[in-house]
Amino acid sequence: MKHIPDDQTLTEAGLSAAPEGKVLLLACGALAREILDLIAANNWAHMSLHCLPAILHNHPDQIPKAVEDAVKKYRETYDDIFVVYADCGTGGLLAQTCERLGVQMVEGPHCYSFFEGNAAFVAQEEVTCFYLTDFLTRQFEAFVIKPLGLDRHPELRDMYFGNYTTLVYQAQTDDAALTGLARQHAQTLGLAFERRLTGYGDLATTLETIKAP
Repeated sequence: MKHIPDDQTLTEAGLSAAPEGKVLLLACGALAREILDLIAANNWAHMSLHCLPAILHNHPDQIPKAVEDAVKKYRETYDDIFVVYADCGTGGLLAQTCERLGVQMVEGPHCYSFFEGNAAFVAQEEVTCFYLTDFLTRQFEAFVIKPLGLDRHPELRDMYFGNYTTLVYQAQTDDAALTGLARQHAQTLGLAFERRLTGYGDLATTLETIKAP
């Protein structure tokens, strides 16, 4: 398994399914680096990884169809498929799709929740917090600034973020450079900054339960 180059931002082009393992992890591209690290660290040789474009998060209505197409494409190649998405803004449609297809998925509303730990995230009720992960910290321009048009109209910042108070950086890795970058993003948005070293949270414990067929 290989790491993702820093400039692979939207499609994770080097990560395609290959029948190395018997279980296919069908994942969001925003989780590719973390999943590869977990596979390598735990020697999960029974797992292969295929990532859908991370930019689908800007169009969550398209996620269920993209997942269904991929499941149908790879179903005959693998003994099992596990969908490494949470609900991710699909309003329950992804869960319905996975149930209909007979595949499992990660529990939780979104990756911010399962990185924090779903139970802990719900208990905190932080409605005024804006969250970044390692991936979003690296790709802040591509996934936050440009889609919201803030590169062209910075005056819109307060309209988008006026109800937020704090940018919470959920750090999967203990990286001083990424922490500094996340702090800069908080300043850009006019928000207070908080860093939490969450590690992989429920992502790790969920993948641990997936055994070789």
